[in-house]
Amino acid sequence: MRYRQISLFCLVILSIIASNTFGASPSQDQPNSSKAMSQALDTSKIEQIAGIKGMAKDGEYKVAVPQNDLSVAVDGYRITAPMGLTTWVGFSPMHDGAMVMGDIILQENEVGSVQKEVIDHGLSVTALHNHFVRDSRKVMFMHIFGMGATEQLASNVRAVFDKVKELRHGDPAAAGSVAVENSINTVQIESILGQKGEMNAGVFKVTIGRPDVPLTDHGMKVTSFMGFNTWAAFQGTELKAAVAGDFAMLDREVAPVIKTLVQHGIEVVAVHNHMVSETPRIFFLHYWGVGPADQLTKGLKAALDQTGTSR
Repeated sequence: MRYRQISLFCLVILSIIASNTFGASPSQDQPNSSKAMSQALDTSKIEQIAGIKGMAKDGEYKVAVPQNDLSVAVDGYRITAPMGLTTWVGFSPMHDGAMVMGDIILQENEVGSVQKEVIDHGLSVTALHNHFVRDSRKVMFMHIFGMGATEQLASNVRAVFDKVKELRHGDPAAAGSVAVENSINTVQIESILGQKGEMNAGVFKVTIGRPDVPLTDHGMKVTSFMGFNTWAAFQGTELKAAVAGDFAMLDREVAPVIKTLVQHGIEVVAVHNHMVSETPRIFFLHYWGVGPADQLTKGLKAALDQTGTSR
């Protein structure tokens, strides 16, 4: 009798275990697959709220404002929007909204007001730095970050853009673009770097991603479209060109890249972060060079060879 009671007790326990294991409600004990997947961005809604027409790529969306109202020069070369004076914010989809990253270009006297606007609207400032030295009108670059409901983020971004308009007494893009001189052999640049580029208002730009690095921020993938890339922008002539750009580097690549650029006559003008919660840690380096276009390009290629971009 005692053994029979024990056997019945064991059967009850096994029945409970089986029920919990195989008969559990999906909504309670199993991940909801529809929530686990990122929801597609409503780009028309972002555009409507932000008030700026953007560009979509692989499910992400970016709005950009060329800073055409800023008259900036370095060593006699006009720095235009394609040369590195474009404010942008990118939206990447998440399962419950979006992640935003961006770079806001400001004059020195605008930094305090705009960073307060960023904070007041629930966004974070993740970096503040220069991209140039000897720039005739000093400009600063403020990186921002946010996560949450897509429509709210778009509204927050709109507030930041509107604050810049208020400080400038007008739309920075309204002045129209200015073309600069460019008679450089761009085919040779592409051949040396092994990458294709694009011409925009006299600036020839090559953008190189880092597919060798699985970068994430708060667990979200960070793509080249969202700013994780190395780039170079050229203007001028074949004998006297100017190049400006940015290297995206792992920590172990920083010293070799700086050494190589300096040895090839290219000036390193800033080393900094863009993010604060990324994995792995990424550093960004801005540079400036003036000289024969082919020599500048060969110097950049030698520095690229110190990173995983060429492997």
